[in-house]
Amino acid sequence: MMQPDFWNDQQKAQAIINEANGLKDLVNEYKDLLETQENLDLTYDLVKEENDTELKAELESELEDFTKRLNRYELELLLSEPYDKNNAILELHPGAGGTESQDWGSMLLRMYTRWAEKKGYKVETLDYLPGDEAGIKSVTLLIKGHNAYGYLKAEKGVHRLVRISPFDSSGRRHTSFVSCDVMPEFNEEVEIEIRNEDLKIDTYRSSGAGGQHVNTTDSAVRITHLPTGIVVTCQSERSQIQNRERAMNMLKAKLYQKKLEEQEKELAEIRGEQKEIGWGSQIRSYVFHPYSMVKDHRTNTETGNVQAVMDGEIDMFIDAYLRSRLK
Repeated sequence: MMQPDFWNDQQKAQAIINEANGLKDLVNEYKDLLETQENLDLTYDLVKEENDTELKAELESELEDFTKRLNRYELELLLSEPYDKNNAILELHPGAGGTESQDWGSMLLRMYTRWAEKKGYKVETLDYLPGDEAGIKSVTLLIKGHNAYGYLKAEKGVHRLVRISPFDSSGRRHTSFVSCDVMPEFNEEVEIEIRNEDLKIDTYRSSGAGGQHVNTTDSAVRITHLPTGIVVTCQSERSQIQNRERAMNMLKAKLYQKKLEEQEKELAEIRGEQKEIGWGSQIRSYVFHPYSMVKDHRTNTETGNVQAVMDGEIDMFIDAYLRSRLK
């Protein structure tokens, strides 16, 4: 950062500053934790010597806070894969089941939006297709913040809901599925080779609620990558050029994700694992009826507080998954 030509490339300079700030935060938190531990040791010695019940209660409270901070810090250190620090692109696609599964999609959309807001992340809607009666047919979000992808990669897979459907007049129990895809957002500095002749690019009119800012130009962009059949769409920007740029970054992310899955599949075959790896794997069940429970099938982490989970309290599942990967 002291080099005279540091600010010549503003985008690269900002990326280096962000990385430096992230590393400084890790070092400062380590120093703070070390200092807190030393203070706790001193308080512990005093409690042993004086048998002070008030001091003991204070120590227990401080120790509980310290443990939470230490767990959070460990989790930060776990996020050390190449693109963990990047923003995340999150897509939700309801399965078969019509209005019921589309409504489940909108519930998950709310859950992830709430989670992101609690983390202090910004949420942008890149693409949104509303359901026929309720809910969503699909949605693509950009979740912006440090380590957004590192955390949200734990959410990739199929999410299953069991409940009495409000859309069924007979009051029967329904099971619905929504797949969640998560990719890191890439900027121009990431090199992934995409040939122009492999792309089919369509433009169309953005869909939206209308009003005075209704889009009257064909600014929305759909890009199809012919060799893989991957399709990306973006309609969040007013300009076709900006939507195209964003769609290209989304395509890069999907191609990277595909490459990761192929590598993971090869490793699983070498290890002799027979489990399914990819979009189709069911990772979590949310049961509203006949009892209340959310259970992650990868780590067996579960809770009976379904409402808290639907309000964005999903860190317990993310934490358990990331720690299981480390093991």
